[in-house]
Amino acid sequence: MTRIADLLAAGPTYSFEFFPPKSDRELKVLSQTLLELQPLGPSFVSVTYRGGAASRQRTQDLVTGMLHTSTLVPMAHLVCVAHTRLELAEILVSLRKAGVENVLALGGDPTAADDGSPRELAYAVQLVELARAIGGFSIGVAAHPAGHPASPDLRSDRDRLAEKLALADFAITQFFFEPDEYLGLVADLAERGVRKPVLPGIMPVTSLRSVPRMAAMGAAVPAWMESRLVEADATGGAEAVRRCGIELATELCRAVLAAGAPGLHFYTLNQSGATREIYLALGLAPKAIAAGAG
Repeated sequence: MTRIADLLAAGPTYSFEFFPPKSDRELKVLSQTLLELQPLGPSFVSVTYRGGAASRQRTQDLVTGMLHTSTLVPMAHLVCVAHTRLELAEILVSLRKAGVENVLALGGDPTAADDGSPRELAYAVQLVELARAIGGFSIGVAAHPAGHPASPDLRSDRDRLAEKLALADFAITQFFFEPDEYLGLVADLAERGVRKPVLPGIMPVTSLRSVPRMAAMGAAVPAWMESRLVEADATGGAEAVRRCGIELATELCRAVLAAGAPGLHFYTLNQSGATREIYLALGLAPKAIAAGAG
């Protein structure tokens, strides 16, 4: 079973996200991370896409490499920006020929490769339609608990998400920090008659330096959480902040799972430590690994 829609239908999924390396040093780090995380037995893994021909090839190479040299079930990200409809169709056909069955269809942010000209596919829903027309894919889309930054308001954001999910199989959220953000998103979709699986995206805050970066990425750390991290720093320094961030992320995971989330999706930033610790704390790791960690 390698289609994510089928995996979700069978029960909760637990997945990891990576980005393709741009250098030999990044490749070495990612290779070590994959070595450390593969034994945890994730349901699937996703590989991001930065846009442009070089990133496209790195994403495809990493996804197909995982497919043919590991036990991992990979999902390729694909974005509309900087590509014509024909190019996107060619990429999708190439992925299917390589045996890839899972894609995450994204609108994408402007890149250096984007000359500002109008896109042939302006919205992610159009990419979902194209992937459906080509056939053979289990298709995911992105969801933003606080609303996409480009959306004029939360209601219209939810309307667009409902349109995407009417065609796609599942959604994965941007990271967030409070259970009500995720639960509100799911409730808003249910009001629109959409009950497709929505996987909560989890990214632990393990340093104070990352707090402003989170806001720039579209999910600000709430004041109460920042206070907890600052207090940890005052009492135990950087390592205490790291432990506090992992504990808070673990609490968030427990809360959304208890509320019925269909699994968890971890943004790893190509590092294994925090994800491994959360995974073990939640009791998700295979027994042999959990026993070794203990």
